[in-house]
Parts: sequence; structure tokens; C-alpha cells
Amino acid sequence: MNTTLAAGQYTTTTISTAGFALGLALLGTELWRWHKGGAGAGRGAGPAAGGTARDPKALVPLGFGIVCGILMIACPAGLLGTLAQFLRWGGNSVGDVTMKWLTGAPSQTLGSAATPRIDGYGAIVVAALAVSLWLLRKSIAKAVKGKWWKGVLIGVLLCVSTGTAALIAQQIVEGANGLGAWAINGIAKGRIA
Repeated sequence: MNTTLAAGQYTTTTISTAGFALGLALLGTELWRWHKGGAGAGRGAGPAAGGTARDPKALVPLGFGIVCGILMIACPAGLLGTLAQFLRWGGNSVGDVTMKWLTGAPSQTLGSAATPRIDGYGAIVVAALAVSLWLLRKSIAKAVKGKWWKGVLIGVLLCVSTGTAALIAQQIVEGANGLGAWAINGIAKGRIA
């Protein structure tokens, strides 16, 4: 699939080294808990103490939250885009304060990257996803919501870079745009290509 990217297909955002470090710390903590078998699983503790270790299903809420965070950053405006900017600002601020307290050194701008932007078709997918999550919010367990929110913050903080995280973010946003185009052209208009 060849795509030509124009300047209007990107949203510009900034992340600090402290915000990126906070995102990495959250990701590392969640992966460590998953690897060790859940929170509170001490020596000799079995599955009842925190779940079995390395169960791939336990990573689904975190991964889904990361995807949602990346899609929020891709929103150029609106409620989701504003919430993503707020989370990124909070992550940068908390990370900066933590970095100053721990090391004495202030954070620096890691990058002012241009993240991929959802188009009109991708907006259909993001809106349907947001409405679905809103309607299902009461039926989702509290622990799953906590992992999901951590994933959202991780996605918002880590996808603004020029490395692997940016590559993953681009694939997710292009996937949402393609899924929306398929839904409109294939399902709504009846044209299958």
C-alpha cells in the first residue's frame, strides 16, 4: 500500500525526556507484573495470589489502552484530542518533577514529532470505539479499567517519538483509516475492492 503524505496528515506534538521516561516506567512495571504473575504474588504464591504468570490474555487491556492512546494522539482536535494533550502535559509535568527530585537535572525536549493523523474514515472507527467503550463502561471490571487507563497514558506518552513507537503508531493510525474506508465503501456503499 503506497500512501502519499501531505503536511495536513500529521498532528504536531511535543514530548519531554521525563514524559518518555514515565511512559517507559509504566510500561516496564506492567510488563514486570505480567511476567511475575500479577500484583502481590510473592514467593511460593500460586495462581490465587495474583494470577498465572505470562498469560497473554492478561495483556489485552493494556495493549488495547495503548492503541486507544495512540488513536487519541492522532485526533487533531475534539474531546479525545484535547484529553490526549492533557494527558501528555500531565505526563511531561509529573515526569519532570520526578526527574528533578531524583536526579537534580531538568528534562529536555525529546522530540517535537509529527504523529500520523486520522482522516474522515479513521474518525468513524475512533468515534465508534469511543461510544462503545462509553456504553460498556459499567460492565467492565475495575482492574481491567485500571490497566486500560495505564495503557492509554503509555500510548499517549510513547508514540510521540521517531523510533519504534512512532512506527507502531503509524501502523495503528493507518489501520484505523483503512478500516473506516473499508466500512464505508464495503458495508455502507456495497463496493468491495
